[in-house]
Amino acid sequence: MQILTFLGFTILVAVISYLATRKTKEDSSDGYFLGGRSLTAGVIAGSLLLTNLSTEQIVGLNGAAYQSGLSVMVWETLAAIAMVVTAIYLLPKYLKSGLTTVPGFLEKRFDVTTKTLTSILFLTGYVVVLLPVILYSGSLAISGMFDVPTLLGVTHTQSIWICVWGIGIIGSIYAVFGGLKAVAVSDSINAVGLLIGGILIPFFGLLLIGDGNLFDGLNILTTQNSDKFNSIGSKTDPVPFYTIFTGMMLVQLFYWGTNQQIIQRALGAKDLKEGQKGLLLASFIKILGPIIVVLPGIIAYHIFEGNLETSDSAYPMLVKKVLPQEWVGFFAAVLFGAILSSFNSVLNSAVTLFGIDIYKQHINKNANEKTVVKYGKTFGVILAIAAMCIAPLIANAGSLFDYLQEINGIYSIPILTIIVVGFTTKRVPAIAAKIGLVSGCILYIISQFFLKPYFINSALDNAKLKGIVDASELAVIETLAYPHFLDIMAILFVLNILIMLIIGKIKPRKTAYFQEYTKQVDISPWKYVNSAGILISLIVIFIYIYFA
Repeated sequence: MQILTFLGFTILVAVISYLATRKTKEDSSDGYFLGGRSLTAGVIAGSLLLTNLSTEQIVGLNGAAYQSGLSVMVWETLAAIAMVVTAIYLLPKYLKSGLTTVPGFLEKRFDVTTKTLTSILFLTGYVVVLLPVILYSGSLAISGMFDVPTLLGVTHTQSIWICVWGIGIIGSIYAVFGGLKAVAVSDSINAVGLLIGGILIPFFGLLLIGDGNLFDGLNILTTQNSDKFNSIGSKTDPVPFYTIFTGMMLVQLFYWGTNQQIIQRALGAKDLKEGQKGLLLASFIKILGPIIVVLPGIIAYHIFEGNLETSDSAYPMLVKKVLPQEWVGFFAAVLFGAILSSFNSVLNSAVTLFGIDIYKQHINKNANEKTVVKYGKTFGVILAIAAMCIAPLIANAGSLFDYLQEINGIYSIPILTIIVVGFTTKRVPAIAAKIGLVSGCILYIISQFFLKPYFINSALDNAKLKGIVDASELAVIETLAYPHFLDIMAILFVLNILIMLIIGKIKPRKTAYFQEYTKQVDISPWKYVNSAGILISLIVIFIYIYFA
């Protein structure tokens, strides 16, 4: 019955998504890549939420909460402010130029080479980091919920391979052959189901703790685990509070404001008003995100008494423990939808970047729209296969969420840097952007993969020589041995901006950059955008003060 429910809901969403795409010309690049620029606020909001709210978030962030408590909610709550900034400042600029991709702006502001380098960075990050993490975390959840090793008589590793390829093949069909509109419609349907299912997990978990009484369960959880309900956290937390003012906001601005995977939804809006309303609706709902991606991790810590073998198993184990059997099929289906959503979104963005920014620009400049879409789809299939081969190897990478966020820094901060400089200056030349991209990537790699291990290992070796063996003391020593990766991001962000500004001073553009209004999209703003943005920001600040 569980499997039948799972299959039934999944097929229903697929059919509805297919029917929705019949209204869009698939041989049109605008229709395929941007859904015909017809997305409404509700579809944008649902698509944004589910694109982000997948198993790398649900499994990874709940695993982080299992270890560190409420302080990791910063990944969710601060996203709301970043989305407000995107709605008020960045989206009007994107739509003013009628952009189809973020690198497309860099071509207009700098040059074609800068755009191509940025597209390649995005694509490399997608295939090496993001797609494999989505596939692995999704497979971990599905395998655990259905007990695939027992069901099929295979080992845990084999079950992960089976789930990875199953998810990858189905997701590829959605993204590669359906286009953005199919992805966005399926996202919106699954978003409702995931919000319902996601809230049910902490609901049943608290009932279990409170012996059938929800409020008793919440009281017991907060009383017996008071150290877990602190928005500030400690020095050894994965995300110390002070990093909000260093690299955390930069990461959020990159993800919600410049990442092609995310911003492509807003670029598909039928006008600026719908895009802004969609972003702000998503940001408001995002504030509730910790109920789904943080609270279950703390509940799992209480129920399993902190004795799970790995923190990333906290969410799948909690679902298996508290969810009534009759709900498993439905929840697995919406969770599967969330997995597909993130996978589809990244893959569709990759197809868009390759088709428009690489194939059309460098391989076949005379290609018509149908040809661009065709070769974009072919590239998407190749990319998906590569990601499916890499995904099972993520099992050896440690904490999923930490791995994802730290590795993303290789390309996120350099790209954010040149976009910020591009929007805020008029005469910084293209050579500065190229140097900023290359220096940002190289310096971050040197920092995190060479300097960081050296300083941490040296500090731990010195501690052992002094006879320090206490785990908590060693954790503090390790934390203080080298700056947090978010601090490194902030340092490199400032350094790259200074490098670009100096180059701009020495060798400025011959003519100042001017952003032309293409009139492809109505850019009249929503009249309540500023008021709604301020309200959302105040709510986030209040939450932090309340739990501090």
